[in-house]
Amino acid sequence: MKKSRKLVFMALFTSQALVLHYFENFFPPLAPGAKLGLANIVTIITLHLFGFWEGMAVVVVRSILGPILGGSPTGILYSLTGGVLSCIIMAVLYLHFREYFSLLGISVAGAVFHNVGQLLTASLLYGTIGILFTYMPLLMLSSVITGNFIGLVAKYIIRFLNKKAAHGYVS
Repeated sequence: MKKSRKLVFMALFTSQALVLHYFENFFPPLAPGAKLGLANIVTIITLHLFGFWEGMAVVVVRSILGPILGGSPTGILYSLTGGVLSCIIMAVLYLHFREYFSLLGISVAGAVFHNVGQLLTASLLYGTIGILFTYMPLLMLSSVITGNFIGLVAKYIIRFLNKKAAHGYVS
């Protein structure tokens, strides 16, 4: 793929992730600090189509611009640590252990580690490890639910893109 074409796709994926990140704010949280993670659909698709570094680029740009455009400066820390840790875990599982983990399992692992990253950030910012024990059970349960939903959506989008590519509509 030409460099300019790839750059256009990366800009489109980043903007889609930002829109999903912003759109998600209109829904009430599942639990304190728990969101659906809609932007992770784009992360999984980017990992599938392009690989780790491109997926990480989308996560980093979204994690910085998302809180700036519709959040708070400390939101950047939470979003970055959760997003980067999540992307690393999903990339390792997807790129190296795909035969052992389904896309739903990879998405759940990403959701779990996104919450772990955010909880570690909160415990460092507030200087207490108690946050981990208070929120961890609730966030792990929500990770399983949201991770399955995000993985399912990403699975069907990837299947659709693969069909279009097989018919020559996507190049």
